[in-house]
Amino acid sequence: MNPNPILKKLGFSEHDRVVIIHTDDIGLSHASCAAFSDLWRAGIISSGAVMVPCPWFPKVAAYCRTNPDVDMGVHLTLTSEWDVMRWGPISTRDPASGLLDDEGYFPRTTPAIQQSSDPEAVRCELTAQVERAIASGISPTHADTHMGSVFHPKHMPAYVQIARQFRIPVMIPRLDEARLRQWGFEGEALAWAIGTLRALEEEGLPMVDHIVGMPLDKPEHRLEQVFAALDGLRPGITHFIIHPSLDTAEARAISPDLPSRIGDYETFMDERVQEHIRRIGLQVIGYRHLKALMA
Repeated sequence: MNPNPILKKLGFSEHDRVVIIHTDDIGLSHASCAAFSDLWRAGIISSGAVMVPCPWFPKVAAYCRTNPDVDMGVHLTLTSEWDVMRWGPISTRDPASGLLDDEGYFPRTTPAIQQSSDPEAVRCELTAQVERAIASGISPTHADTHMGSVFHPKHMPAYVQIARQFRIPVMIPRLDEARLRQWGFEGEALAWAIGTLRALEEEGLPMVDHIVGMPLDKPEHRLEQVFAALDGLRPGITHFIIHPSLDTAEARAISPDLPSRIGDYETFMDERVQEHIRRIGLQVIGYRHLKALMA
């Protein structure tokens, strides 16, 4: 693909490796809120996103009201994957929406929500989540997607509408036809996706080139894993995902993958990560930089 036009607008070259160090799942526990606050204060992360339907969303909203310069987006949520703590839609309780499982929460998996949901119900739910964030005092810098649930022919139109309606970047990678086919786009849906991505770029919507994340099933040797992942970043703009959490009684009770989340927190609090980023020449930005291009 051609170089990302956003690089030049930001003052970078096509050879620069630009990274958004992004904290996911903020608000699903108190430990996730505290971890984000610590990391933001330390200056190592550059963005994060809140899960509006989750129990600790009000805590995140209060933090953002007190810290208006924080780079906070909306982690658009359509799934509820854990066993002992669940969450559901804020826009409806109608089973006909396809947004509810048999227990009355979001379905647990991405394939399940993609199969069951009504596209109009998804559009209403995603819009409601952004609107609630704004009403609660958050000025979203972007929107992204929990568990990739919107990357489906049924849901992408609603995701694109979020970008246009609220004038914020949404985490969309610059995809070629082969990658779109891997995500299930065929026929008319494929043609729509190719045309829409081209139109969005022509409109000036900032898009990332790559999405990279730290795995949640490999907690050992986390510092070495992070160094390797950062070393392997390619030229262009990368959305780099971590899921940090403090080690608390609440987090131990609800998070089956807590060791990796603690590992993300402890590793990115380590000054050696910042030193490594400087040493290998990565350029760190936030979504606020991208949103400014849409003003």
